[in-house]
Amino acid sequence: MSKQIIQTNDAPQAIGTYSQAIRVSGGETVYMSGQIGLDAVTMQMVSGIEAQIQQVFLNLKAVAEASGGSLSDIVKLNIFLIDLENFTLVNEKMATYFAQPYPARAAIGVSALPRDALVEMDAEMVLQQ
Repeated sequence: MSKQIIQTNDAPQAIGTYSQAIRVSGGETVYMSGQIGLDAVTMQMVSGIEAQIQQVFLNLKAVAEASGGSLSDIVKLNIFLIDLENFTLVNEKMATYFAQPYPARAAIGVSALPRDALVEMDAEMVLQQ
């Protein structure tokens, strides 16, 4: 199995021992690391849950595009929320970035996220060959 590291300056740089994404299995499968609401330019957290949700989708979009795909290639999305009451907001924002068929998805309530983020998402993507 070969691995290709995906890196873009249009999404926040890794703040730990991980890659933004890894492409494997002949190039069609991409595993995207968790994205939080960091602005890629300032590396500062955007303010408020709605802005963070939007920034996470923008960050995922940037990594997807750097991988040679788009958000429509995401087949599995994991959402981690500090407060599951915000799940409705995630659905509303998600509807502006995704169309049917929607990716499979999990939403998980957690007690804390890096950099005091309110939301984090990671994804698996399958690229069209």
